[in-house]
Amino acid sequence: MSPNGTPPPPDLGALIADLRTSLGWSQSRLASELGQTAGHDTVTREQVSRWEHGRRTPAAFWLRHLATVLQVPIELLEKARVDRRSFLTTAAGTAIAPMVASDLIERGFAEALRGRAPSVEDWEQAVETYGRDYMTQGAAEIQKRLSADLVVLQQQLDAPCMWATAARLATLYAKTFPGSDGAKAVTWYRHAAAFADRSGDEPVRVWVRGRAAIALGYEGAALGVADTLAEQAIAMDDRPSLGRVNAVMGKAHVAAQRGDHDGARTLVEEGRRVFDVAGSDDAESDYAVPWWRFNVFASLLAARMGDERLAEEVQAEAAANLPASLPRFKTHLEMHRGLMLTRVGDRAGGAAHARAALEELPPEKHSLTLRMLMEEIDAA
Repeated sequence: MSPNGTPPPPDLGALIADLRTSLGWSQSRLASELGQTAGHDTVTREQVSRWEHGRRTPAAFWLRHLATVLQVPIELLEKARVDRRSFLTTAAGTAIAPMVASDLIERGFAEALRGRAPSVEDWEQAVETYGRDYMTQGAAEIQKRLSADLVVLQQQLDAPCMWATAARLATLYAKTFPGSDGAKAVTWYRHAAAFADRSGDEPVRVWVRGRAAIALGYEGAALGVADTLAEQAIAMDDRPSLGRVNAVMGKAHVAAQRGDHDGARTLVEEGRRVFDVAGSDDAESDYAVPWWRFNVFASLLAARMGDERLAEEVQAEAAANLPASLPRFKTHLEMHRGLMLTRVGDRAGGAAHARAALEELPPEKHSLTLRMLMEEIDAA
């Protein structure tokens, strides 16, 4: 705990513990799994405990095997060592070319020297604008704009409300990287959770974790991290909220992809009960969960489980309420139908249906999630 009472950012030990817990393993079980994976080498429960508590750092050999048994890219474990003081400063450089990053950093300092720093109200407006734009624009454009704004915002993190703004923007920034990349997306989701914790804003703490959980669960990426973040959100506050809706539905996708279809259906019903109290209006924003979007979440879940009855029900609800201004989500639904066809045996027909839907959408409106979904259908 830092002097001002806020938790430190996640480090390598905390990440190992989170991933181990998400798999339901004890420290002894993780030690055993590592021993089996490494062959003749063994590791003890005490060693795992020392890693998790930061008393020792795993050597490169064990880092590779930890990535294997915990089912994450090794880059994610390596990035967990990032120092709190450097992660925002290096934001632009991790996403874009060094020359562009230099221009963005220069812009940030120039704004500070002129005394033209955006106000709290300006940042609130920026959050709303990004939420709307994400629904219609490509990830590359959003990423470039957000990189610039994060460089400016890092100079204004002097109040809890600014940390809350950083948390919401960092969550959206994470979504501009494919979850299958593992390292960048998950690292930024974890940063967003740390920002939210620093803000002390309970609804934001829950929302950030829930949004990350449904994003990763929907993409079928980093399931252990998705499950951990969902569990954290659910445990933080039992009151109905959009964060809890996202967390429960993210956890449902994790369960479905791990083969626990009964658990997934139970979670969908729980998600519906929470949504009935906390669901959004029809706001076209990534920060909202209107009825049509809840059913888009459920549609992919049903397709993954091969549940034709549920798929027919939720896809009809989603299609009936989906705004005409958001054609990308119509493509999501058509691709879900393609995945369903593969689940019931028509692999060629399902892949062709999904690809035709994707090709009908203008390329500039494609998202990373849609491309990942196409890869999932081709591999089904």
